[in-house]
Amino acid sequence: QVQLVESGGGLVQPGGSLRLSCAASGTIFSIHAMGWYRQAPGKQRELVAGITSSSGGSTNYIDSVKGRFTISRDNAKNTVYLQMNSLKPEDTAVYLCNVGTYYRGNYYPSNYWGQGTEVTVSS
Repeated sequence: QVQLVESGGGLVQPGGSLRLSCAASGTIFSIHAMGWYRQAPGKQRELVAGITSSSGGSTNYIDSVKGRFTISRDNAKNTVYLQMNSLKPEDTAVYLCNVGTYYRGNYYPSNYWGQGTEVTVSS
């Protein structure tokens, strides 16, 4: 059984930074693509960033976070990260990591999700 555990969320002021971590177990981490999603109050869950399982570590981001967020992975530690800089109030959401796949350049989630870590950006 795959288990994903997120950490690193919290309360931060606008312009601040947070680094989220997602530790995976129960699977061969290095062969899977991984993604970070978020769900804000009143909004649909959306893909924030994805990273492939290939050695090249190709990444994709939604337009609203490009230049501010960076997804990375450490296969030796079975962990995927989301570095979030220049945070805005609209980034407030529960952030969840996911095991997924890439198909024709798009990320598709599996049914394996973490419980989420809450990020609140407020002054």
